[in-house]
Amino acid sequence: MMADETSEAETSGETERRRLARRTRRHVSFRRQLARLTFYVLLMVAGCGTASLLYFADQVASLQPPANPKADAIVVLTGGFQRIDQAVDLLKAGAGQRLLISGVHPTTTSSQIRRNTQSSADLFRCCVDIGHDAIDTIGNAHETANWIRNNGYRSILVVTNNYHMPRSLLELRRANPGIAFVPYPVVNSDLKSTNWMANPMVLKSILTEYAKLTVASLRDLLGTPTDSGLRTERAQTGQ
Repeated sequence: MMADETSEAETSGETERRRLARRTRRHVSFRRQLARLTFYVLLMVAGCGTASLLYFADQVASLQPPANPKADAIVVLTGGFQRIDQAVDLLKAGAGQRLLISGVHPTTTSSQIRRNTQSSADLFRCCVDIGHDAIDTIGNAHETANWIRNNGYRSILVVTNNYHMPRSLLELRRANPGIAFVPYPVVNSDLKSTNWMANPMVLKSILTEYAKLTVASLRDLLGTPTDSGLRTERAQTGQ
């Protein structure tokens, strides 16, 4: 009797061990499959991200100023005097009736900009507006929107760096539905004829602008509200 009970106990123990071994193998197999799936998903995301970045860089590299630029008015988004010089030259050439220089630092005066662009005082008194309210690209868009409404313009020539142009147009069109924006890119880096990936400064600019454009696009897709990017509104809200 004791032998039978011992044999049954051993058989029961062996069965339990086999059950535990099968369960352990299933868990290990599941973890391996999950790790493999995660790896493939991450690989796919990385591949899509790289392809999207290269597409963005190619899009930026392909931007060219229009041969005969013409619009109701011109807006230049600050970030360097090369942009402002180009915008003032367009104004002098009659590409637009008036120029808004958006995002100028509060301590920078119209006279300083005029001297740096070697322009006449008459031109600045007549046809140049200085915007000190914008803090960032979103602020540029809202500052421009206020200026467009005040003047009744329907088409705007946009002057900014080539790599900054896609996000600028996104923000401007979002803040100004129904207005035609004509891009006039200022080419700081010739991405077509140079290996921009080997240039740390250019690579950083491209990656930064691509990341900001991606965030802005997702924000629009999700309908996420944003700060106005204007100094006056931040001061009113105490930010």
